[in-house]
Amino acid sequence: MSIRRKELGDFLASLRSKCPPAAFGFPAGIRRRTQGLRREEVAQLAEISPTWYTWIEQGRDINVSSDALDRLARALRMDRTQRAYLFELAGRRDISPLPADPELPDGLLDNLVQGIAMPAYVLGRYWEVLAFNPAAAALFSGWLDQPGPHNLLEYVFLDPGARILVEDWEARARRLAAEFRADSRSSLDDPVLEAFVARLAAESPDFAEFWRRHDVLERQGGLRGFHHPQRGHLAYQQVTFRLVDHDEIKLVMLRPTT
Repeated sequence: MSIRRKELGDFLASLRSKCPPAAFGFPAGIRRRTQGLRREEVAQLAEISPTWYTWIEQGRDINVSSDALDRLARALRMDRTQRAYLFELAGRRDISPLPADPELPDGLLDNLVQGIAMPAYVLGRYWEVLAFNPAAAALFSGWLDQPGPHNLLEYVFLDPGARILVEDWEARARRLAAEFRADSRSSLDDPVLEAFVARLAAESPDFAEFWRRHDVLERQGGLRGFHHPQRGHLAYQQVTFRLVDHDEIKLVMLRPTT
């Protein structure tokens, strides 16, 4: 029995034990030997075989489909974190993840980056810039210091100024396309994303070429060089953070190396 399968079974058993039968339409009864729902009751709610569900809890070497996991998550009324944990343990992609938490309060992201001394900006799902500080505007002169809206991919691939500012532009642009593809892996069928990628590919042959390669890379830190028109050569260490409850939102900070 693998550790993951045992963890999956233990997780379901633990969650089942915390479900009040009456809240799920079953009589509480005084003859119940265990707390919470019975295995056959969970199987009934999820519309799967009781034997099959028992095997899942026992950690047996069986393949559990994404559809079955979805029905189990709904049957046990899992929240967003529990559902993500379930699919992660099972090694499956969530076919219908719960929507993101409510939008962040107005002004929160702006207040966040304004308190950072080094260049910092926040990217959304489509790498639109949601907030940035004066240090970032000064670094990305000709872009962030101009009226918005701003989008990092549009800047890199469509603004001629980016080819001058960004050191080793081709390597950085190729990596950005691969990072964006990896970042979008859970929403490749999103119509808004499809339209954005199609438009960018139509306007930038470079992006179209890099996107066709299907390279995927996680957005990582590392050295970033710039040829600034007023300040000359600049070098930074890039660090990227994600918000826990809004993993599509990324905070990027550039720490000067000199």
